[in-house]
Amino acid sequence: MTTGIHTGHVQVTAELHAQRPDVAAGWEEIAEISGNSPSGEVLVTHWMDDPADLPSLASQGPGPYRLRVHARGRDGAVDQTPLDDVVESYLIQSWPAAHQDALLVKATDAYGAQVRAQSADDTIVIDHEDSLDTQTGRERDILRRAERGDYS
Repeated sequence: MTTGIHTGHVQVTAELHAQRPDVAAGWEEIAEISGNSPSGEVLVTHWMDDPADLPSLASQGPGPYRLRVHARGRDGAVDQTPLDDVVESYLIQSWPAAHQDALLVKATDAYGAQVRAQSADDTIVIDHEDSLDTQTGRERDILRRAERGDYS
């Protein structure tokens, strides 16, 4: 997830489902991506901190999952550091599912449009598993293409 604020607190909620849930209403941006959890653990972590106090998104143990991330409020304080108020909210829905291509379900906030307009070369990846021979590499390739508007 990419937050609009530079530093500060955001509200994150995780929903674990046994099957594909309905898309939640009232969100500005919604995207889906597939992933595999060989360990049976998928944790939400802060950028430079320990995992958040949220359950593992791999609620059914090891295997493939689909994650749907909802965002709202990212346009409220782009690149600012609110000290007291939480201005951004995120909902992550997770369920077991076979791999599918990344999907942009809804795209209405200005910050999301700005992020998608950036060149893939501007994306910083911290991990070195970019080979298309790995699941991680294939997922990153899908995200890079989606950022360029290539949904093929």
